[in-house]
Formats: sequence, structure tokens, C-alpha cells
Amino acid sequence: MRSLYFLLGALLLPLAAVKGQLLPNFGGERAGLSTLSFLKNDLSPRSMALSGSSVALDGDAYSILNNPASLTDLEHQNYTLSHLMLGAGVQQSFIAAHFPLDNKVSTLSFSLNGLNSGQMKERTEFMPEGTGRSVSVTNLAVGATYARQLSTMFSAGVTLKYIYEGIAGYGNSTATVDLSFLYRTDFKDLQFAVMVQNFGGNSALSSNNDVPVVFNRQLGIGLDDNTVPTIFKLGLSLTPYKKGNHAVNTMLQLNHPNDNAENYRLGVEYQYLELLWVRAGYQLNVRHRNYPSFGFGLRTQLGSHPLYIDYAAAPTDFMGLQHNVGLRFTLMNDQR
Repeated sequence: MRSLYFLLGALLLPLAAVKGQLLPNFGGERAGLSTLSFLKNDLSPRSMALSGSSVALDGDAYSILNNPASLTDLEHQNYTLSHLMLGAGVQQSFIAAHFPLDNKVSTLSFSLNGLNSGQMKERTEFMPEGTGRSVSVTNLAVGATYARQLSTMFSAGVTLKYIYEGIAGYGNSTATVDLSFLYRTDFKDLQFAVMVQNFGGNSALSSNNDVPVVFNRQLGIGLDDNTVPTIFKLGLSLTPYKKGNHAVNTMLQLNHPNDNAENYRLGVEYQYLELLWVRAGYQLNVRHRNYPSFGFGLRTQLGSHPLYIDYAAAPTDFMGLQHNVGLRFTLMNDQR
């Protein structure tokens, strides 16, 4: 037990000091330095309800978004979809499929993440009421994920993503990598995790054709390069209370994005049997997020197959209450 406490202290000490010593804090001065910001949106209702403190959670069908390494917890085929309502008519959807492999220690997953703004009036500095034409924004991320259990306590996962962005006649494509690790212990379900999300190079919007608005502009114009929104995540989860049909899970996470200030995420999840989950979370040092997020999960059956319904809501200062609804379906016919 003493060695376990020493290990906990050794791992928690860097978490407490990392903001002041290991990671430079440029605060909001980095805001706006990256492109493809749709990659930062949390499409997991479970994670969103916990304010994003999900990197060290046990694996579920949404883990491809928050920590691919925990996908090794899935013993059967899983399919999931979610829909995020960002506000102002902007919608973002996610769909994924997970397949445990025959070696019983690894999984293969595929995902599609898409955002669409709908049609918007094209406006210019000289025609602020509109030009009579409409434009839209489309973002897509297609991913393939491989996760492997390296030991009974340690697993790793990697996701390769192809990214496409289209904005009013301009286009951009690039690729990113997610890399994550998860370490499990036998002390109150304590887990530690680390993840680098959206690691990639610079890219820029460009157009080889005549864009709709050419007044005071060149044809075939290209914009400056910008980096993708890379985020370093470090977190832990712990179940301090578990008795009978009730359990409480807690989470703590540090996020270090390349385009904003470091921030902390706190979350708590109450579980009754395997039927009901009630969740809440809070973000520290995140502008315009002054209220806690919340949500719930329900388990039902579709025939002999479990079906999970998840919902999350996140209040914002300017975009109102953002909603996220998701479904998870487990196919029980396969056996590992």
C-alpha cells in the first residue's frame, strides 16, 4: 500500500506543477492561432456532460474521441452516433463502428465526424446586407483507430484522420494523428491516461478557381498556413464510492491546447446498477464557460442487444445552451 501511495504522489505531483513549470502559459494570447476548430468540439455526450474530463474513463463506444486506448475494454461490436447542436443553425454529427479482433487484445474502429453550417448569406464589406448568393461551411474528418492491450494494466491507441474543410469556394485537406495511453490499477478503479489529440502539420485554405466574390481580390488566392488544434491531455479517474447498486466516479483532467490557455476539467458521475448514469462537470480557466455542464445516460434493450441513450447540455455565455444527443448499440452475437 505504501508503494501505491508513493506512485500516486509521483503521478499527481507533476499534474499540480505542470502549469507553472512544464507548460508555458501564454493564456488567451494563443487564441485563434489554429484552424479546423471543429476538431475541438466534444461529440461524446458522456464527455460533454463531464465538461470534457474523460481521457481516463473506462472504455465505451465514444472512447474513439476521448481516449482510443480504452477501446480495448469493448468485448463486442459497438456502433454509435451522436449529434451536437452548437447554435446559430450549426450542426455537427459523429458516427463510429468498433470491431474487437480475434486476438482478444486489440480493436479496430472507423469513424466519421462532420460539421455543416447550412446556407448563409454571402456578405462583403461593400454589401453588408448580402450579395444575393449563399455560402456554406463543410468540415469532415474520416478516421481509422487501432487500440491494443499491452498488458493487463496498460493499453495504447492510435487514430489516423483525414481532414477536409470547404468554405465558400475555398478548400483545404490535411491529416492528423491521435495517440493515447491508459494505465489501470486495482485501487478503487483508479486509472491514469495521457493523450495527444490532433497532432499534425500546417495547412491553408486555397482555391484554384474563381471564387464568387472577386472584387479587390485575386483569382486563385491562397491564405496563410495555420496549425491544427493540437491538445495535450493528462488525467485520472477514481471510484471513491461503490456499494450495492450505487457507485460514484470522479475525474480530474488537465488540457494544454496549442491555441489557448491551459485549463482544468472536473467531473462526477453517479451510476445506479447498469441502467442509469447522472453526470455533471465544470471547466476551470475556460472563457465563456461559467456554468457547469450536466447530462444523463440510460440503458435499455433492443431485442437481446443493449442500447444506450445519452444526453448532455453545456451552458455558454454567447451561444446559449448547447445540446448533445447520442446512441450506443452493442451487438451481443459476437464473442471474444
